[in-house]
Amino acid sequence: MKPVLLLATIIAFLVLNTTLNMLNRWVLGVYRFKFPIFLTMSHLAIGFCILAPVMALPTFRPLHHPTIRKQGRGIAAVGFFKVMNIVLNNASLVYITLSLNQIIRSAIPVITAGIGVFVENKIPTGPELSSLLLLTSGVVLSVWEGSITGSVTGIAIALSSTLSGAAMLSFSGKILSEKLDVLRLTFYTAPVSVGVLIPFFIFQEAVPLWQHFQQNGYSVLLLILIGAVNAVAYNILHYQVIFATSSIMTPVIGMIKVIGVIVLSAVYLGEKRIFSLRMLLGCALAIAGFGAYSLLQSQRRAHEVGRASAVGSTDEKYLLQRPSSV
Repeated sequence: MKPVLLLATIIAFLVLNTTLNMLNRWVLGVYRFKFPIFLTMSHLAIGFCILAPVMALPTFRPLHHPTIRKQGRGIAAVGFFKVMNIVLNNASLVYITLSLNQIIRSAIPVITAGIGVFVENKIPTGPELSSLLLLTSGVVLSVWEGSITGSVTGIAIALSSTLSGAAMLSFSGKILSEKLDVLRLTFYTAPVSVGVLIPFFIFQEAVPLWQHFQQNGYSVLLLILIGAVNAVAYNILHYQVIFATSSIMTPVIGMIKVIGVIVLSAVYLGEKRIFSLRMLLGCALAIAGFGAYSLLQSQRRAHEVGRASAVGSTDEKYLLQRPSSV
């Protein structure tokens, strides 16, 4: 992917992530629609329906059976870990503060790198690991509120969510590298994720949801539909960013977004008073870690492209020099 197109994809990914969070906040907060599991299921199901006509086209139709047969386990793993990441992250916020949640989740790039050794057979170099640790340390310093405390249960749930998120990224990176496009991955993982959520929905939200609709009507469904369109576009771009960069680079971009939100809130929302020397140092460390890792990844990709070109040239030379058979 060309640098300009990659930059545009990343910007669109971050914009859609922001708008999706705002829409969800509007539905769950302003409308007091306290059914996050149903909201997630709706987004996934509507996204599946939106993509279904595309997947029925002659271009895709012959690919479904061989893809599911060959990569079914990986697709199921992505769908499972994706939705567990969401459910566990929301559950952790019942027991711990958002800041502590963000501190724990800032370890996703490092954990993804560790899982990637086994799932993707990608071993990070010493400088790459050092830059990831620098980034993580910067994010921790930036969101640290001082004497943060949390229950053991909440911390354990947040850690489980972080592991699930890292596993989802690693499995996504692996199967996307095996010629599975982002549209099909989004389409295939939706039923898996909905299936995982159904038991949670039945036991926690089914009856209260019916009562809510009886008392308040169905107007909120329009906002859910708009959010679902946003969500399917975001999911496609999320997988595209993983494919275009790497499973590790994607959460690195997400972490630097946290720093961006902190800086923008200070500049535009009148929150400069919350800035301290520790937060400034954290932002600087995170940006330095992000820059260092991005540079190392660029150098690695250039080296891999150069090596592939050299191998191709060697093979071509060998074929030209090889005597033809009679």
